[in-house]
Amino acid sequence: MSLVAPEEPVVASIVTTGLLLVALSSLEKLSLSRPSAAAVIEATGVSKSSAYAMRATILALLPTVHRPPGRPAAALPPVADTGSISRSILRFLMEHPGAVTSGETRQRYSDAFRHRVMELVEDNPFLDRTQMAEAVNVPPATLEDWLAEPVVLPAPAPTAPASASAPAGVTDALHPQIASVLNAWSGWSGGFAAFCVFVRVDLAIPFGMAMTRRILEVHAGRRGKRRPGRSPDEKALRGALISFFPGAQWFADGSSISFTLNGEKHTFNWELGVDGSSGAFVGASVRDEEDAQAVIEAFTDGVLTTGAAPIAFTTDNRAANLTPEVEAALGDTFHIRTTPGRPQNDAPIEGAFGLFAQTAPPLVVSGSTDRELAHAFLVLALTIWARATNHRPRNGRRGRSRVQLYRDEVISDERITTAKAALEERRRLQVLAAQTREARLNPIVRALLDQELLRLGLTEATANIKDAIARYPHAAVLAGLATFEGKRRAATLPPGVGSRYLLGIVHNIAVRDEGLAIAEVLWRLRLAARDRALVALDDARTAAPGRPEDRVRTFIERAMAGDGTLARSFWLHAAAEVILACPPELRKNLYDLAARRITGTFRVPPRDRQAAVRVIAAMVLPVA
Repeated sequence: MSLVAPEEPVVASIVTTGLLLVALSSLEKLSLSRPSAAAVIEATGVSKSSAYAMRATILALLPTVHRPPGRPAAALPPVADTGSISRSILRFLMEHPGAVTSGETRQRYSDAFRHRVMELVEDNPFLDRTQMAEAVNVPPATLEDWLAEPVVLPAPAPTAPASASAPAGVTDALHPQIASVLNAWSGWSGGFAAFCVFVRVDLAIPFGMAMTRRILEVHAGRRGKRRPGRSPDEKALRGALISFFPGAQWFADGSSISFTLNGEKHTFNWELGVDGSSGAFVGASVRDEEDAQAVIEAFTDGVLTTGAAPIAFTTDNRAANLTPEVEAALGDTFHIRTTPGRPQNDAPIEGAFGLFAQTAPPLVVSGSTDRELAHAFLVLALTIWARATNHRPRNGRRGRSRVQLYRDEVISDERITTAKAALEERRRLQVLAAQTREARLNPIVRALLDQELLRLGLTEATANIKDAIARYPHAAVLAGLATFEGKRRAATLPPGVGSRYLLGIVHNIAVRDEGLAIAEVLWRLRLAARDRALVALDDARTAAPGRPEDRVRTFIERAMAGDGTLARSFWLHAAAEVILACPPELRKNLYDLAARRITGTFRVPPRDRQAAVRVIAAMVLPVA
């Protein structure tokens, strides 16, 4: 037991009065007896104004006395004055009409607007991103996407530019409506589709999108983005089959055909020769298998049928068709091989086999069975079918049969000379194409592919696909394999794709890297020669003022604004040199600034933006 009485804390009467006044409302809610406020003030002897002032002070302190369970709410960011930022954006929009256009569900921003917002973010690093998004009137999620760390991936094949002649009505730049369109385009910062709407609605000019596109192509130098066409290569001869005249070129091929005798099925090879112009069946051979002798017999039978050998004789690339015996039997006739993977090269013979499959009856014979009998019956059936077909009128040839087309054609010596020269050139191109394909195969890459395709489980890859991939540079194949496996691990690989998809990846990487390598070499060679265009670019680079950040922004903007590969390569290298000239601790920030600037230029296709980032990364941080 304490021998000293506990001391009560000293509480001022004004505090007591304030507490009692605060408690009055709680007592009333609980329906408890309570004195009046006047009685409380009178009993404590405190002035009325002081009592109510203390009551307000205590009410303000009550929330801090007891904190509710759980994590306290995050403190709101300090309110910043963003008026200058909003005024800057407004001034930019007034100077760049079309920089922001609104659709039904989303807004479209020009690259210039996106770059201006990035500059404001970089100039105000301590401003909260949410407040910045509100100041520039851009959704916070969109702003975060613009500022996100760029991811560099290999890009697909480049789009080949195409030119089109100007239609009637767009060549007069002095026409008032065309002049208005060109004047509006010169100050336009938005996209093309929004500009077309602006022309029709705001300018009240009834031009459609196609008309506006042509006007800008002819007078403003705008180049539209078109789908790439088929790339030319020496596999060549991709056009429709060229026919000259009957007897100029024969086609021969073999097809397995079965004959059933007394329930026993016998299979033979049917070698058929077809004239490319008339479609006439000129010769045939039936043997146990498709070999060199079958080709010789079909050719010889055709010469006996028509009375003369053709100028050219076309077969596929089967080894049996390329033997010295076949070449000797052909004599002065050109031997032309079809292009692998191009069935239209021997369309006449394939059509003949298809016609037989549709018209011939089932070859089933009952009776005495031996192989010689089956062979004799088969020869008889094929001969009857071929002769009947040769004499059948053809609707597409004005009722003339194949025999009439072959025998009635008048062939001049000039046509023979022309056909012989053209077929000789075709044969020469086929030989060069085969030699080129064989020379392109890299045995080291081929061995790598055998190993990696097996590891990746791409067992469906044929020898043709492996050879096609092995034609590309070793580095492109390595990058393609890494990209394929990386996309598979990241679950971004399209379902069901295989080795053909890998071939496309390798092709795209090789084409893009080849273009950049050519541009870099061309830049250095032309710079050494003091070319006027490069001298002007170099002068512009030297004259660019400002801090490293400003110079990087300027150079990247010029790189992504140019349509030529040469100018883009020059300015990307200039930006990389600025970054390398800075201390190592600053290079990462400048690299991020350049990467954000590049990936934020949406007018440039994604593959070109990715390639530009790869150039900067390779120069700033080389790996070897």
